[in-house]
Amino acid sequence: MDNNKALIPPVAVIAYSALSACGQGNMALYASLIKNQSALAPLNLFNVPFRTNVGAITQPLQGLHRNLIQYDSRNSRAALTALNDVDAGIRVAIEKVKSKYGSKRIGVVIGTSTSGLYETEEAYLELLRTNNMPADFYFVKQHAYQATARFLQVELGLSGVCYAVSTACSSGAKAIAAGQRLIANDVCDAVLVGGVDTLCRLTLRGFHSLDLIAEEPCKPLDKDRQGISIGESAALLLLEKSCSSNSSDMRLLAVGESADAYHMSTPHPEGLGAIMAMKNSMVMAGLSFEKLDYLNLHATATKINDRVESAAVYSMFSNNVKCSGTKGITGHTLGASGALETIITLLALKYQFIPGTNGLDQPEDNCKCQVVKTPIYNQNIQIAMSNSFGFGGNNASVIVGL
Repeated sequence: MDNNKALIPPVAVIAYSALSACGQGNMALYASLIKNQSALAPLNLFNVPFRTNVGAITQPLQGLHRNLIQYDSRNSRAALTALNDVDAGIRVAIEKVKSKYGSKRIGVVIGTSTSGLYETEEAYLELLRTNNMPADFYFVKQHAYQATARFLQVELGLSGVCYAVSTACSSGAKAIAAGQRLIANDVCDAVLVGGVDTLCRLTLRGFHSLDLIAEEPCKPLDKDRQGISIGESAALLLLEKSCSSNSSDMRLLAVGESADAYHMSTPHPEGLGAIMAMKNSMVMAGLSFEKLDYLNLHATATKINDRVESAAVYSMFSNNVKCSGTKGITGHTLGASGALETIITLLALKYQFIPGTNGLDQPEDNCKCQVVKTPIYNQNIQIAMSNSFGFGGNNASVIVGL
């Protein structure tokens, strides 16, 4: 930490768990990262009238207890599968903080853009076929944005603050920011934060209508990139108020946010919102710019977004920080991406490596950032950032450290 005073107290990240197209658990994600191996494949969950590749979760998802069956959705099942990953140990960690502080002092904040929309689509198809909605469809507990957050709260027996964040692709990162603020303002002693988003027809067709969907696996930052490959993920992190003496604990230092509202779907051409979010994160953490060792880029593989982000990063850090974009491995998991890529950044810290940029063959000529194509090992990473930039200029930059 610099001598500059941090504007928000750091918090401990005492456990985290990632479920993605790479597989179940942090080690499955890490294995894909160190191999720079893409998990993208043709869509087969449902049909759409165009060709695309997606980062789909392929292993079976755990079923909900019959007492909670009204919450049943692909989103809730993904969240439960991530929660119950034994190696990640996040459920055990939650039980420990619950015993330590009491259930009322443990919050839940989950970012999402689709929530249980897949179940709503299935219910609507049933309505079209039979003129009746399915008897087992519960809009508030399956479709609504807060449904997954509420399910996790009930599943874990918690009774503190509970809500959802939905700011498009920055949702997961902003949920992390909300968790840190709840702790800093003594509303909670620990908060389960993260993002959960699963595949549905609306997002695929919607992005396709904007000409943002790539037919082939996405190519972040490549000069020939054609658009995004949508993915799905459940990424959960447990934050605790005091950074313990346990040297294995990671720290959430700060989250810088901005909302430039330049356009509904296009970033400001000079990256003003992105610059503001990155600058705010460094200021909030009390860090000078040269302290950053690695930056996980938002890098969606769309023409405009990658160009704007790379220019914004260069204007902030010159080419002095190693950068990479990992959506060529996981797909763009939308509302979960900020949380998933924060976990990727934590893995970079834990294992001291720089992830590569799968799909990047030839950077465009005006990209001046120090973009890493293939993983680099045996690094000295102490401070790292993860960018998440959403529609409408909803931007967030998460800083984590050892």
